[in-house]
Amino acid sequence: MRTKFYTYLSVVLMMVLSIGIAQAQDVQVTGTVYDESGTPLPGVSILVKGTTRGTTTDLDGKYSISSPSNSTLVFSFIGYNTVEEAVGSRTRINVNLSPDLADLEEVVVVGYGTQKKSQLTGAISSVGNKEIQELPITDARQALQGRAAGVDVVQPGSKPGSAPQVRIRGRRSFNASNEPLYVIDGIPTVGGMEDINPNDITSMEVLKDASATAIYGSRGSNGVVLITTKRGNAGKTVVSLDSYYGVSNELGRIEVFDGPGFAEYKRESRRATGNYPEGPSTPEADAKLFEPVELESIQLGRSTDYVAGLMRQGSIQSHQIGVSGGNDKTTFFVSGNYFKDVGVIQNQDFSRYTFRINLDHKINDKVRIGTSTLVSFSERNGENFNPIGGALQENPLGKPYDDEGNLIFLPTSDGLRTNPFAEVVPGAQVDETFRRRVFNSIYLNWEIVKGLTYRLNFGPDLNIERNGRFTGSQTNARRGGDATGSVDDRFNFNYTLENILTYDKTFNTDHNINVTLLQSFQKDKFEQSSISVLGIPAPSQLYHRLGDASQITGANTNLVEWALLSYMARVNYGYKGKYLLTGTIRADGSSRFGENNKFGFFPSVAFGWNMHQEEFLKNSSWLDQLKFRVSYGSIGNQAITPYQTQALLGRTSYAWDNTAAFGYRPNTIGNPDLRWETSTTFNTGFDFAIFKNRIFGTFEYYITNTSDLLAPQPLPNSTGFGGFTTNIGETQNKGIELTLSTLNIEKGDFTWSTDIIFTRNREKIVSLPNGDDIAAGRFIGQPLTVFYDLKKVGIWQTSEKDLAASFGDKPGEIKVQDTNGDGRINSLDRVILGSAVADFAIGMTNRFTFKGFDLSFFVFGRFGSMIRSQFHQQFNTLFGRYNNLAVDYWTPNNPTNLYPRPNQNQEFPKYNSSMSLFDGTFIKVRNINFGYNFSRSLIDKIGFSSLRLYSSIQNPFIFSEYRKVHKGIDPETFIDGEQGVEGGVINANIAPPVVQFTFGINAKF
Repeated sequence: MRTKFYTYLSVVLMMVLSIGIAQAQDVQVTGTVYDESGTPLPGVSILVKGTTRGTTTDLDGKYSISSPSNSTLVFSFIGYNTVEEAVGSRTRINVNLSPDLADLEEVVVVGYGTQKKSQLTGAISSVGNKEIQELPITDARQALQGRAAGVDVVQPGSKPGSAPQVRIRGRRSFNASNEPLYVIDGIPTVGGMEDINPNDITSMEVLKDASATAIYGSRGSNGVVLITTKRGNAGKTVVSLDSYYGVSNELGRIEVFDGPGFAEYKRESRRATGNYPEGPSTPEADAKLFEPVELESIQLGRSTDYVAGLMRQGSIQSHQIGVSGGNDKTTFFVSGNYFKDVGVIQNQDFSRYTFRINLDHKINDKVRIGTSTLVSFSERNGENFNPIGGALQENPLGKPYDDEGNLIFLPTSDGLRTNPFAEVVPGAQVDETFRRRVFNSIYLNWEIVKGLTYRLNFGPDLNIERNGRFTGSQTNARRGGDATGSVDDRFNFNYTLENILTYDKTFNTDHNINVTLLQSFQKDKFEQSSISVLGIPAPSQLYHRLGDASQITGANTNLVEWALLSYMARVNYGYKGKYLLTGTIRADGSSRFGENNKFGFFPSVAFGWNMHQEEFLKNSSWLDQLKFRVSYGSIGNQAITPYQTQALLGRTSYAWDNTAAFGYRPNTIGNPDLRWETSTTFNTGFDFAIFKNRIFGTFEYYITNTSDLLAPQPLPNSTGFGGFTTNIGETQNKGIELTLSTLNIEKGDFTWSTDIIFTRNREKIVSLPNGDDIAAGRFIGQPLTVFYDLKKVGIWQTSEKDLAASFGDKPGEIKVQDTNGDGRINSLDRVILGSAVADFAIGMTNRFTFKGFDLSFFVFGRFGSMIRSQFHQQFNTLFGRYNNLAVDYWTPNNPTNLYPRPNQNQEFPKYNSSMSLFDGTFIKVRNINFGYNFSRSLIDKIGFSSLRLYSSIQNPFIFSEYRKVHKGIDPETFIDGEQGVEGGVINANIAPPVVQFTFGINAKF
């Protein structure tokens, strides 16, 4: 009985156990995890919810895990939102992860290393690959406009190959450079950004406050832009194709008079002087005023639009193939790109070919080496070719072609006005610039012991440039004279060598310390040779055989060298990830300064507090992040022309016994006491995220005081010198910045998110050695540059004839403000009218997604700036000889207050500069982008890993009073003078803005 009992009991227990095992049976689940673009994502963590059982995806994004059928799998990856999937009866689960826009663990490049976003103490703005690729741009800096708070980017006109101007938190210096430092893959560059292919860039970080920029010392005095290019990942080799093509059309044109309008304007200019009868025109009066070709055009109704004849439909295209991949030892990224921008003005275009190879190799567990190598070749046509100004002034009643279709060089009898169409005859004007560049970033990384790392950076940068120009006889510049030619060759070699020691250690889980020590050396060598000639015998020679010319008009060579020796120490300390402290000190020794002040020392300190981790906020249901930051520090500026500390000689000519001779004389005064220009910045900011990261952003407030400004000091002419460079005055910049991102709707397959950037900067001169410097246009309490002029208040009307006469004016002439009320108009009546510095700027990007479709549009605006329009000064003479802007001018029957009466006796209207100043406020729709991502099921069939087709429109709308009321083209202009364009001035020969329509493909295999 007892044996039977145990036998029955054993059977029952086995049955119970087998039921339990059946209930808990595992399911083998496999699948692939993709990112938002459909690319397999390696390293994703997959956990069975509520357990420690888990795995990760392999290099191809694939995974396999055993899990109970009634369990839930949790997919998580840094920078992406976590996804949960119930297992049930499924054995294959594929997952797409979407980016977590406010991820606090995102790694940010900070200079000589990286940090988690949550551990930052400095003011840093980031622009990612998505923002860069949304725009078909020549230069990556263009993608910063309206996308990074505190960064002012302007791109006047549409001339192919022209570089934008970037100012970070305003201007600090009168004469030293205000351009930020660009660091590409850890190597500071002085060769410009024009050769860098935007498609190769992963991210751009903008360092703005002293804590963030102090590690670069004097080179970071105007802010730093860190550029990181793409690198390979271990795993499957991925081939990518990124290609687009688009067409460009002018977006508006400066309007000048057509034939009938010009004829009436010319008549009115004579009525003003009594040389044409009042009232309607008559054939008899016209016969005395117009020459035969003009009379013929009036009779035939013929009118020539010379500007239209110089325009064409432009195009833009970019085609890139990239290959990336590798294994546990070696990873690589290789790309080749062809870019071409054909301008809307004939003879203007820009082509660029780039090849990049980024390699990383692990020699062993301790040592890694790698390189980022860029090879670039570009050709730019028409850099100095600007035919628009001549076309705007050309008489529309002239005859540009004879009856056989041959070009007439002088359309009228005016010998100063040649045919603008002659400028674009093939071979008449040749302006070619060729650039060849090799830029390298080579590194060795050695982990000496755990936590202690040595890194060697070496960055050679070779830039060779040649500009060749030819101006033929039948052009406006030569007017039938001998042809001219010139060649300008430039050779620039720069290298940086850095030794970096980093120690990173966590003590007792709560204390983290990171120490970075740096020794850096940078050297630059620039050589230039040029020659210009007159009398090239055969136009077909262009500038290629200048030795055959009849006369050498100029020849010169030049050599400029400088070097910078630097030492830096930075300490980051964190307690529980809650309290953060950063201290930095940098010493720079520059060859540009004399022995007395060779070195400058620049310290900074910053504190960060992750307040949301405190007990009183830790359990908040709506607050995800609240971090307070404050920093204070100094940085220097040495961006002046070398040799300013030395007394230099200049060549002179004189007579020796009635024989011509050459000698040398003192040319400049050296200043061995020249010292560093120093900027000290206080910055405070808040980083926040609320409502489960649906709203997040950053608020910054800063004050920067700059002293010992590097600027020329005038001297009396009796000294024989115009002046010398010294340290004078102080300036200040202060402002606020707001970066705000919102996830407005996330429902099913539809999402809508918005990014907003707000920037407000106030710059002013705090002190000058002798008070206001009116001659230089510098005023204490005002921005560094202002418009100081007479203020136009209208046009003198007929009823004001007597009052106008008391000022020496007549009805129909410009009326300006008598500021001091003395009954006279002179220089004492000038006032500060405004500045090119905007009151504030706003950028806004909206993004929408629905299933595979995506739509985004980007709007940017600058408000409160003032501009000077050279169109309204040079081409608004109302002289009656040249064509004129089609303005609403005053006549006895049209008593407007906008523009004065035409007058043949006034080459320029009296006080004409006062009518060239306008409100520069504008709002631009910069980009509208619409795309479609093909479904996974379809692209798997055709062998793709991702495929997106898109179309975009760039710059479709500009809203501006300058365009609408005053018939200008584009109020966007440089703040500082650069590239031949004066600061705050709309250049009279600028290429018009364009609207572009592009179509493209992004594919991965």
